Amino acid sequence: MNSTNCVLIGFMGSGKSTIAKALHQINHALVLDSDSIIESNEGLSIKEIFSLYGEKYFRDLECKFCQFIAHNVQNAIISTGGGMPLFCDVQSMGKVFFLHLEFEKILSRFNAEERNQRPLFQNDDSALELYNTRLKHYQSCAHYVINADQSIQAITQEILEKL
Repeated sequence: MNSTNCVLIGFMGSGKSTIAKALHQINHALVLDSDSIIESNEGLSIKEIFSLYGEKYFRDLECKFCQFIAHNVQNAIISTGGGMPLFCDVQSMGKVFFLHLEFEKILSRFNAEERNQRPLFQNDDSALELYNTRLKHYQSCAHYVINADQSIQAITQEILEKL
């Protein structure tokens, strides 16, 4: 991997965190998960941040994270929150890889408890509507679209070849 960051975007459940960890196993680059860092900095879960302060507050935190990475971090793997590409300039952080997975496949990855932990995934119909809305944003800001319906090894290999 060169000095460019690898930025992983995609809908909730598309595999961003899993692929980030797999890439780390291969090249030992620093992995930064925006949701985890925001939760740690705020001392609250994403669900609690949404509940206490609202979505706009959370999106502002995401954009601050994005700006910090763009100006201070190189050669890292960045796993973003699902909505970050709609509100922040993710391209400023590095090469953007959209992990594309059909909604039905994403749905099959979550149990009821996992869905409950995701504020925007409380209802399947509204989650599908959100998915469809976000698709065009993901595609427009991605340098590369990766088919996430393949093995972890195949996905990581494809990303590494494009970096």
